[in-house]
Amino acid sequence: MDHDERALFEQTVRAMAEADSGAAFDAALVALGWRDALADDPQAAVAVLFEAQGWAGARSSALDWLMLDHFGGADGSPVVQPRLGRALPPGRIEGGRLSVDGVMAAPSSVVDRVTAAALDGDSVVVVSVASGDLEVTAVSGIDPASALHTVTGNASFDIVGPVDWPAAVRSGRLALSHELVGASRRMLELARVHALERHQFGVPIASFQAVRHRLAETLVAIEMAASALDAAWLDPADHHAVIAKAVAGRSARATSRHAQQVLAGIGYTLEHPFHEYARRVFVLDELFTSSKTLTRELGSQLLASGALPPLIAL
Repeated sequence: MDHDERALFEQTVRAMAEADSGAAFDAALVALGWRDALADDPQAAVAVLFEAQGWAGARSSALDWLMLDHFGGADGSPVVQPRLGRALPPGRIEGGRLSVDGVMAAPSSVVDRVTAAALDGDSVVVVSVASGDLEVTAVSGIDPASALHTVTGNASFDIVGPVDWPAAVRSGRLALSHELVGASRRMLELARVHALERHQFGVPIASFQAVRHRLAETLVAIEMAASALDAAWLDPADHHAVIAKAVAGRSARATSRHAQQVLAGIGYTLEHPFHEYARRVFVLDELFTSSKTLTRELGSQLLASGALPPLIAL
């Protein structure tokens, strides 16, 4: 996409995300031809959609669609993702049976089967499972609006085909990182507007140095995450996607803390939309491994290798 095409695409997708969520948003994306855009320009398609999704707090099946692109021969059935905090395939084949332990976004309609990646010895394959053979339970934790469900059970299955699991994880991490950036930008905007509108001692609190520092540190954290994502798109090495996800998660958590400080009491109420984004980033950070765990893993790898990864040629 050239600059003008991307600007129009971004404007359209954000308007769609702000207008609809779930099944309606999925239908709008299909009508727009988002999957065609994904094939034509993956970086633009993923960045625009997931940042718009993060900004609006909307839900779509786009993460499933990204994963299915790596699942050879899989149909469009919902995808079981790894449990929160994990990045291993959610299925394991043992003794001719499939054990499943993962999460899945609520499907937009009743489905007969679901798709999952599963460990089969030393390899990873894609399997199709009858949804009725699994226990699907809504997750009512910190962010019920995410519509996540746990998926567990031991069932019979059909092998669909091969999967490049590391590539699928990389795609998922990049997409989630963009969504974290989008949600972070919205939290910063909410705090910025509040700082301009809230007056104390006859002046906007945005004129206070402490508030300005909070907002400035937040912007730096968000732009650092965006830069890490740019680097990950430039170099397909897995560790760049790991770094991007770790930085995006840490930045989103920092943004949540700083925005809460600026918003003060109103940020604790359900009347203000801030809580919706703060809740969502905690869940997004945990999907495909949390920033805290990824940071530890990166540190362990650096200590073991005794060398820093090569710099990206810009």
